[in-house]
Amino acid sequence: MLYPSNLEKKINFKKIKELLKAECSSSLGMEYVDKVAFSSDPKLVNKLLDQTQEFLDILISGESFPASNFTNLNPYLEKAKLEGAFLDQEEFHEVKLSLMTLQGCIKFFSKYGESYPALSQLLGLVLDLDLGLLKAIELVVDEKGQIRSNASKELQLIRNQIIYEEGRLRKVMDRIFKEARAKGLTPEDSAITIRSGRMVIPVAAENKRKLRGFIHDESATGQTVFMEPEEALDINNEIRDLEYMERREIIKILTQLTDRLRPSIPALRKATNYLGLIDFIRAKAKFAQKTESVKPVIVKERTLSWTHARHPLLEMALKSQQKKIVPLSIHLEGQNRLLVISGPNAGGKSVTLKTVALLQYMLQCGILIPVHPDSKSSLFDNFFIDIGDEQNLENDLSTYSSHLMSMKHFTQFANKKTILFIDEFGTGTEPQFGGAIAESILLALNKAGAFGIVTTHYGNLKQAANKNQGLVNGAMRYDVEKLEPMYQLEIGKPGSSFALEIASKIGISKEILNYAKSQIGEERVRYDRLLTQLENEKNQYSGLLTEVKSKEKLLQTRLKEYNELKETLEQTKKRYIQEAKQEAKRLLDETNKKIEATIREIKEGKAEKEATKKVRKELESFKEEIKPEKVVVKEPGITVLGGKIETGDWVRLKDNGAIAQVLQLRNKEVDISIGELKSTVKLSRLEKISQTQVKKETKASSNRSGFNTNQKMMDFSPNLDLRGKRGEEVLSLVQTFIDEGYMLGVKDLRIVHGKGDGILREITRNLLRTMGPVKKMEDEHADRGGAGVTLVTLK
Repeated sequence: MLYPSNLEKKINFKKIKELLKAECSSSLGMEYVDKVAFSSDPKLVNKLLDQTQEFLDILISGESFPASNFTNLNPYLEKAKLEGAFLDQEEFHEVKLSLMTLQGCIKFFSKYGESYPALSQLLGLVLDLDLGLLKAIELVVDEKGQIRSNASKELQLIRNQIIYEEGRLRKVMDRIFKEARAKGLTPEDSAITIRSGRMVIPVAAENKRKLRGFIHDESATGQTVFMEPEEALDINNEIRDLEYMERREIIKILTQLTDRLRPSIPALRKATNYLGLIDFIRAKAKFAQKTESVKPVIVKERTLSWTHARHPLLEMALKSQQKKIVPLSIHLEGQNRLLVISGPNAGGKSVTLKTVALLQYMLQCGILIPVHPDSKSSLFDNFFIDIGDEQNLENDLSTYSSHLMSMKHFTQFANKKTILFIDEFGTGTEPQFGGAIAESILLALNKAGAFGIVTTHYGNLKQAANKNQGLVNGAMRYDVEKLEPMYQLEIGKPGSSFALEIASKIGISKEILNYAKSQIGEERVRYDRLLTQLENEKNQYSGLLTEVKSKEKLLQTRLKEYNELKETLEQTKKRYIQEAKQEAKRLLDETNKKIEATIREIKEGKAEKEATKKVRKELESFKEEIKPEKVVVKEPGITVLGGKIETGDWVRLKDNGAIAQVLQLRNKEVDISIGELKSTVKLSRLEKISQTQVKKETKASSNRSGFNTNQKMMDFSPNLDLRGKRGEEVLSLVQTFIDEGYMLGVKDLRIVHGKGDGILREITRNLLRTMGPVKKMEDEHADRGGAGVTLVTLK
């Protein structure tokens, strides 16, 4: 059910139809546009959408598809169905072109039918078509729409005779014209011409008696007459008789061809419908291509979930002004069915409502809509709108009365399969009463389970939407500082009209505004002020969110670069190790050979002193050659002062060399600060150092193997494997592991010690119980190691 009767005009769907007609190439397609109608049948709507989507795919692919001669053949078929009637050559030419287009369509879908199943099904309309008719017409009508001379033997003979007689006539006329010109009978610059289908000679009026012949015409001034010479008269008559014979033969041929066509009239009518349907579908696809429209996902559950939805007409208008439209995102389903949109005037409430109404109506008419392909929508049986002023002077209806008439219809017929749209709900009468009536109607529509959108300024409707399940508030965002609408819908909170803020910005005096506030009431002012504050915070956090997303994107890029670099380093490391092993093997082999040779020489020399000394000397020289060079790394000097450690002293961790400052002493534990990181360690692990060298040490830390936070973060692994370690080794490894994890801010650590006799596990867990940073510890999941792994959670 649709309401009201002029619904299509209200939502501007008639303009959509006009744009579709502009994309049609024939009157057939335009007739189908006029037949477009709202449907709630899922099979029909899906079929129409699939057909259009497939044709859009054809346009995008660039594949060759017939693009012209979608001619309406019905007038020709009506004429041809009468016995004895015949189509003329121009009409047969139109039939021929249409049959060629049909043949092109059949060939296309025969080749690509599997890719376009919905369009291929339409070929059922042309299954009975006799394509032999096209060959028969081609034998008679040429490419220019003229009857071929070889259409029959008689026509061939007649036309050959006409050509002969015209040639003979031309010779006779040329001779007579030359003689007349020589005698001065013709005007200057004159030539042989045609009058009443016969060749004539222009002769000066005063000389017409001097030339025997028949006068066919005279000039406007009467100074020249056009004469057919007596000698040419018989030839012209002969040509005229031949032309009559030609015409009779052509009629005979066309009559026979029409008789050949007559049995195919029913099939040609279906084929004509097919041409119109294809032209219509192509028009919808071309419109979809211009508006970047797609088929959303059609679901059975009542849902309206669109992203990047755009009003096609508004977008076209803005494009002509070099402006961009702000896309709409909306999500209604389940308990959020009826959306109550509030916000300032000119903030986009009505545009949002009309966008959703138009797109939903287009969708249920089988037209693709401009939304993101992942958008979802369901179909509704009833489509109700109340937009604009329906004041009727003849029926003595006021604006508000007309709205109430619409609301009466809505409340009587709305159900779970209804989608409705109400603009400026409750306006037109005294606000106190209008708001109350609007609220009661809204609750009744909600009780009926209807879907839809309502726009309003009434606070009681916002509160009703906040309290009742099925209703949901929505706000059009507004930049209070710039006094500019942002045209963005935000679902979940009501919007403010920003009346006081706008009035203040414009320059209305404080006295007037204060009086207005007192009339409104402090509670209402606070409520509106809260909405304004929420809007400002929303704008602020939106900017921060954009910045965070930008940084996150940069972080992901850096992380990818790091992983690639790490992989490259690992590969390089493996290659260097392999090369080192090969070189070591070579040296070892060479050394063994040298030793064996030395032993052999000593034996052969029977241990003679001089010979033995010489061989040993050569061996020592060889050892010096293969001895690796010693690389001396100069460490910057750090003076360990010793003595008692106090608060504020600079210290160094003995096990990893990190430089820190003492924050607080607590018995045998010390709170320290390493840069921005804070940690608690045992006093025995620290040594006091010279404060004057701390700055030098800090500067040099980037060039030596000291404590570097970034490097530690990259190198640190949250997994520690103790399997195969001795008990005394475990203590320092676990201590360092926990301290580094705590300093680097890692919360969850994993220590693998194995099950065995449980010695390593007991040592590890006893140590962990004494450590301040440890919050809790537990066994790993049985599938991932169970009691053989300890999971540590840090504070």
